[in-house]
Amino acid sequence: MNISVIIPTYNRANTLERALHSVINQTFPPYEIIVVDDASTDSTKEILKKYSDKIFHVINDANKGVSFSRNAGIQRARGEWITFLDSDDEWDASKLKKQKDYHAVHPDELISQCDEIWIRNGVRVNPMDKHAKQGGWIFEACVPLCVVSPSAVIIHSEIFKKVGLFDVNLPACEDYDLWLRIAPYYKIGLLNEKLVTRYGGHEDQLSRKYWGMDRFRITSMEKHIESDIDLKWKKTLLKELEFKCGVVAAGAKKRRNMETADLYYEKQRIIQEILDPEKRKNPW
Repeated sequence: MNISVIIPTYNRANTLERALHSVINQTFPPYEIIVVDDASTDSTKEILKKYSDKIFHVINDANKGVSFSRNAGIQRARGEWITFLDSDDEWDASKLKKQKDYHAVHPDELISQCDEIWIRNGVRVNPMDKHAKQGGWIFEACVPLCVVSPSAVIIHSEIFKKVGLFDVNLPACEDYDLWLRIAPYYKIGLLNEKLVTRYGGHEDQLSRKYWGMDRFRITSMEKHIESDIDLKWKKTLLKELEFKCGVVAAGAKKRRNMETADLYYEKQRIIQEILDPEKRKNPW
């Protein structure tokens, strides 16, 4: 089993070595380690030079975002299987070995994820029930929020040929979008062991950069409404889309951004009419 590891990074010299060590020290070594530096301006380049004999280093000439970086890694990868590690996270030393063993027992599954530990501002926290890792045919679980983590997943390269790569037009929630494209067609396996440690709370997280992250999920769901997925799943999408449009509209109104609020209230109204055609006939 040949596994390519893709690590996108941007100005995370303070955590990058920790991530690299967790990959280099795997009990089952990866076929290759690809680090995609998204035009970092800190000491990232100096750190990567120290590991030049162990990694393949890709440099983006301009800061183009995590989707572009992951896609660059996928396109360069030679492994049959693809894994990702965010440069602020780290793996248990047995992660790749246990995922390899899992797929040896489940050869029909072309994607799986493991469980994870969450550290926020240096303190271990317990995820809420809605964030619990799930396995199987989990499309409906993927609609409200992201229940698959890039750092926890392993994906057969054939999947990208069917569903495409990360959407570079999404500045955030790009992983949510990918799982929505994968989950209707592939059973997602679950290795119920905490083999990833995710670190949160730092300043460069996208959830701090953008308000109303549901805006990007809405964009993703709107794309999938036009896809060839099962009709019952389209109804699930529409119901969640109606709800999230209301949430974003209310958030924009609170910020006195009435143009954005009106846009999402109108989206919500249109979806309500699709879900209940009687409202179109008799709005009163």
